[in-house]
Amino acid sequence: MRKYLFSVVVSIAAAINASAAEIKVLSTTAVKEALTELAPQFEKSSGHKLNIIWSSSSIIQKQIPEGGKFDLVITTAPDIAKFMTAQSVVAGSRVDFGRTGVAVAVKEGAPKPDVSTSEKMKKAILDAKSIVYSTGPSGLYVERMIGEMGILDQVRPKMKQNPPGVRVATFLVKGDADLGFQQMSEFIHEHGITILGQLPPEIQNWTIWSTGIPKVAEQPDAAKTLQGFLAGSEQVWKANGIEPLLK
Repeated sequence: MRKYLFSVVVSIAAAINASAAEIKVLSTTAVKEALTELAPQFEKSSGHKLNIIWSSSSIIQKQIPEGGKFDLVITTAPDIAKFMTAQSVVAGSRVDFGRTGVAVAVKEGAPKPDVSTSEKMKKAILDAKSIVYSTGPSGLYVERMIGEMGILDQVRPKMKQNPPGVRVATFLVKGDADLGFQQMSEFIHEHGITILGQLPPEIQNWTIWSTGIPKVAEQPDAAKTLQGFLAGSEQVWKANGIEPLLK
């Protein structure tokens, strides 16, 4: 009887191991804190293992078209759409799961300018000795926003852009800039800064975050299971500065 039970246990374990997969994920660092929290939950509930490679959205734009072998990519919805058009991501595999707005921060203890309206935001930018913004989608928007305010020529000499993989908060904490712009999800857990808030509604720019399954994926079924799990984890995303999508 014991031998029979042992055989059954071994057979079940073998079946579980056979169905378990290692999912190779290429993810933007903009969702790092939330995904780091969700990863062990998914592994426990699914039996699959995650191998997450972190990158910036700007670098992911190159990595996927160049044929990097990943089972799931997490980046902006427009980039996933471009990958599908280029046939490097499976058509119809895009799943959106949240959005982030651009936030504004200063070093902890520094004066806190009023950024509650577009005009006050403009004044804060003009008054700042230096500003820093990201190389990701929020950075592209900040450049455009300052241009649309009509102050780009005045502000350009004091604009700094962080290198990929280095967060804006690093510049603020070191005193290398006194006003910073980045996705709220990338500010929310940083120490040594004060978040003034998100950009005023009239000039806010929302980034939609999404997942997609690359054409070269070796574990597409497991990746699809992960997509469903991530899309259903609204509370964790929200706690990490990523808002549920409006329905």
